[in-house]
Amino acid sequence: MEARVKWVEGRTFVGSSGSGHSIVLGSSTEPGGKTPGPSPMELLLIGTGGCSSIDVVMILERGREPVAACECVVTAERATEDPKVFTKIHLHFIVSGRGLSATKVERAVALSAEKYCSASIMMAKAAEVTHDFEVVELG
Repeated sequence: MEARVKWVEGRTFVGSSGSGHSIVLGSSTEPGGKTPGPSPMELLLIGTGGCSSIDVVMILERGREPVAACECVVTAERATEDPKVFTKIHLHFIVSGRGLSATKVERAVALSAEKYCSASIMMAKAAEVTHDFEVVELG
């Protein structure tokens, strides 16, 4: 696996993945200013939520659960001093469908957290990572 990050100007960078995808990232040049894209720390959270969401959806689909939507809301706390690492990360899954089994959703979230999600398991080496979920019944 490989990635590249190229400085564009100011605090704007373009990251490119080995699979050929690109994303603009960076920070503001002034406190509270506009950013050109997600910050690197935000990308870590997005990647963690994305990795775990992929697992949850795949596990539910393999179990033939009628999953129609899955959203992962990731919240985090950071250390106050440099390096401002994440100290707590919480993943809240909102899984929607018709007749979804809450037990199977709970199992899918647990399997992702404990066995399959490389990103959240790696983040758990530095921060307290917690998970919960809710099931939304579609009418």
